Amino acid sequence: MWALAALLLAGPVRAAIPNAMLRGMPSLPKLPLPDRYRFITSQNGTVLPPITTVYYFDQLMDHNNPDLGTFQQRYWMNWEFYEPGGPIILWTPGEDPGDDSMVFATNETINGLIAQQQNGAVIIIEHRFFGYSNPYDNLTSQSLALLTIQQAIDDLEYFAKTADLPMPGGDAVKPGQAPWILSGGSYSGALTSWTMVNKPGLFWAAYASSAVVEAITYFCDALEVKNGVSAGPEGWGLENAIKSWGNFWNTTYYDDICGSEDAETCWGTYNTSQPYWTNVTVNNAGRSWFWMVCNQVGWYQVGPPEGQPAIVSRILQPINEQRLCVNMFPQAFTYPPQPNTAQINAMYTGWNVNVPRLFFANGLRDPWREATVSADGLNKPDNPSMPIYEGDGFHGSDFFTKNGIVDPTVAVVQEAALRYMKEWLAEWRPST
Repeated sequence: MWALAALLLAGPVRAAIPNAMLRGMPSLPKLPLPDRYRFITSQNGTVLPPITTVYYFDQLMDHNNPDLGTFQQRYWMNWEFYEPGGPIILWTPGEDPGDDSMVFATNETINGLIAQQQNGAVIIIEHRFFGYSNPYDNLTSQSLALLTIQQAIDDLEYFAKTADLPMPGGDAVKPGQAPWILSGGSYSGALTSWTMVNKPGLFWAAYASSAVVEAITYFCDALEVKNGVSAGPEGWGLENAIKSWGNFWNTTYYDDICGSEDAETCWGTYNTSQPYWTNVTVNNAGRSWFWMVCNQVGWYQVGPPEGQPAIVSRILQPINEQRLCVNMFPQAFTYPPQPNTAQINAMYTGWNVNVPRLFFANGLRDPWREATVSADGLNKPDNPSMPIYEGDGFHGSDFFTKNGIVDPTVAVVQEAALRYMKEWLAEWRPST
């Protein structure tokens, strides 16, 4: 069950989480920024600002009501490989603070590999209502009304079209003046696909890793590992799965989730007077993500419907998660809400996405695979306009350069992505 463990703990450790909704964030692993990237030079020897340098962009609070004003949206940038005419690669960490994601601006990841190959620059832009990029100074239900997928998509558009970047010539690289590539993984990979659908022509190309493009109320999947070896399609069997899960729970999961807290404090209470439910201060990724789950994307970690194999008990149903939405946001919900997944899938096409120059990279052993375009039974065709590649890795394995060194199937995905980006960028022509 190591693969499941890797998924559940992919983001920063979230201590004392009393429900499954937040334990199962579809987020990418976070790697520390190697020290060598804190002091960088350009290809011509110019000393550049550290990647840790924070920049601020005046983002619209509400794209439907610009008169409401702006807030400061944080971003980071690396232009060590940039040469005039190269692409601008825009990446968002999605449901995590940007502070944890600076490595994604380097060639430790696919973003940096594309930049290195194509003489591009990489930008990391923090998602609204995560980290310290907040339209308001709190995370109340009233404030979070502006946390929607469409507002996040509009943020990316407004930034690309109006930001003057801090690098030399950064005021003359808007879309149309330079090719922009949108990149993301996991939820931000889905956001990449949804943006390509919603804003056609804005980004010349896109890379979506383990992109959970289909909003789903039920979500249940797990993988098995035995003696360090991942199971094939036939699995290792129920006995091994249960034993592995129990061992993982006892040796790793409980300590990482609960820390020094006893089981009753960590898992056994729904006392809504506790700070977990009432804390509305900013930089609380769990609360912001909770809002998105309750309202739009679902992705509840529950038992499967009848007729599907299960390790998780079917007693655990979406209603168990939906009632937590009432606990967390009593001002917004007087009864358990039903996230509007059908509307999200209709607006942004979900599994039915079909846009040019969008590269999908997935992992055969990704527990979130069933929400991606590589879902079992979907049989979505791969084509040169919208390639779909699948390695033998896990959630977001293809994003990290080192994984391509140790796993040849991941290397195939990464090499294909670089090849397609080179071909697509060769076709770009300025429009302004």
